[in-house]
Amino acid sequence: MTYDNENIFAKILRGEIPSEQVYEDDHTVVIMDIMPRANGHVLVIPKTPARNMLDATSAQLTACMDTVQKMGHALQTAFNADGITLQQFNEAAGGQEVFHLHFHVLPRHTDVKPGPPGIMGDMTLIKENAEKIRGVLNSSVS
Repeated sequence: MTYDNENIFAKILRGEIPSEQVYEDDHTVVIMDIMPRANGHVLVIPKTPARNMLDATSAQLTACMDTVQKMGHALQTAFNADGITLQQFNEAAGGQEVFHLHFHVLPRHTDVKPGPPGIMGDMTLIKENAEKIRGVLNSSVS
């Protein structure tokens, strides 16, 4: 399988489609999932092309995992979460829908199930949740 430069995340990275970004470093970008399964659900995306973890370089995977860990801590603080769920899908048979490597990071609370997939979220709430995350990230930098 080959990488498709017209996938939605490639377009977001090029600035062709808007997103609610909460973090960026030299190698990764973190955006809010617009179909969140939990308040604060984010996506960690490498800036460079990779279809999924099966064709990603070890450098891409390392950069993503560093950012996943940073986001996990930020989400746990921002949402007073009891834990974090990390999801990553590879190829259609594995559940992948957007063919650019990405990691779902969801704050989780004891006895609260994640919401159903594929339902558009309330953009006002998504923006409020993004502010919470940025607030935590900004306070940890200071």
